[in-house]
Amino acid sequence: MLDLLSGIRIVSFNHFLMGPLGIQILADMGADVICVESISGGFQRRFGGAKSFIDGDGSSFHLAGRNKRNIALNLKSEKGVAIARALIEKADVVTENFRPGVMERLGLGYEKLSGNNPGLIYAAATGFGASGPGADRPGQDLLIQALSGLAMISGTRTSGPHPVGVSIADHHGAALYALGILGALVRRQSSGRGCLVDVDLMSAAIDLQVESFVSYFNGDYRQSLLSPEAIGGWYNAAPYGIYAAEDGHLAISHCDLNVLADGLDLPPLKAYIGRDLFECREAVAGLISGKLAFCARDQVLARLSSLKVWCAPVNDYDTVINDAQVQHNQNFIFTTSAKGTPMTLVNHPVRYDGAVAEVRIPPQPLGAQTAEILLELGWDEKSIAELVQEQVVALAG
Repeated sequence: MLDLLSGIRIVSFNHFLMGPLGIQILADMGADVICVESISGGFQRRFGGAKSFIDGDGSSFHLAGRNKRNIALNLKSEKGVAIARALIEKADVVTENFRPGVMERLGLGYEKLSGNNPGLIYAAATGFGASGPGADRPGQDLLIQALSGLAMISGTRTSGPHPVGVSIADHHGAALYALGILGALVRRQSSGRGCLVDVDLMSAAIDLQVESFVSYFNGDYRQSLLSPEAIGGWYNAAPYGIYAAEDGHLAISHCDLNVLADGLDLPPLKAYIGRDLFECREAVAGLISGKLAFCARDQVLARLSSLKVWCAPVNDYDTVINDAQVQHNQNFIFTTSAKGTPMTLVNHPVRYDGAVAEVRIPPQPLGAQTAEILLELGWDEKSIAELVQEQVVALAG
């Protein structure tokens, strides 16, 4: 069991994806995370990609819900806000990803809370930042991919702009969210100072494109950001890209064109040796594509690998999960839900002293620890029952 953040308490007012996923990283590392949800449950419980649900809750909840205790709390009531304040008094870190201004209207904004606790770390995750002319726009991954240029550079001149196949800004934003909180915790150890950590999806999406942006703004290229067919990115030279074989796809990375020509038995390719492979990339990719269309993928991969050409098959998910190295790295967790239903999760991606994270607490039913947490805060069983009756809190059904 990982204990890197043992003794750190995090109160998480997070919903949907970036916020919960980022805080799960810290929960995996041993922090005591208390997840605050509305008494009707967060949106993530009602959404599952490809209509995937476990025990009635969407996969979006389960993928980011482990190793957290759960309290169901009505923040629209004065008593609910009072409970939230009591939680925060005992917290090292408060995290939220409401739209800018929501926590301030509840009296739970950073300025007010830090006045009472100068050592408090307050981490806010938003779509576009806490302030500015576009701060109130809806921050959703697909919209962010469109606005940030990510969808443009992910497409080809044939397909047009195309989104990445996952909520990539949310995922990278989650990692930055956790990173920012860890940096603030390290500084507090030496200075005692708290910190306002501000992470947003737009900045995360731009950060993902650092190589592309720096290449573009420091070079002379001003043509389409859509890639030529097969080439893996507008700024890459041939043969770098994904190619269709007769029975599947393969990736070919940077390599010696002479060796590649021999490996593919493609003499015309040698005419481009010594030439600018960025300028003639479409012609090179066209030759390779034409040849591979009539070749068996695995035979090509075996031949190229024997010649030390960097290449790989394009895998589907069933192949990924059965990959020997993936299994060795324990990238997937085979566990059960709180109700005992078998499920597969993606594991914490870092090892510490050779150990990987474990599931201490499976994703919890709504309000599963409401009573437990309130008892810790000083409420008694009678007052808890009254709060349930008044719909200030909810217990697991």
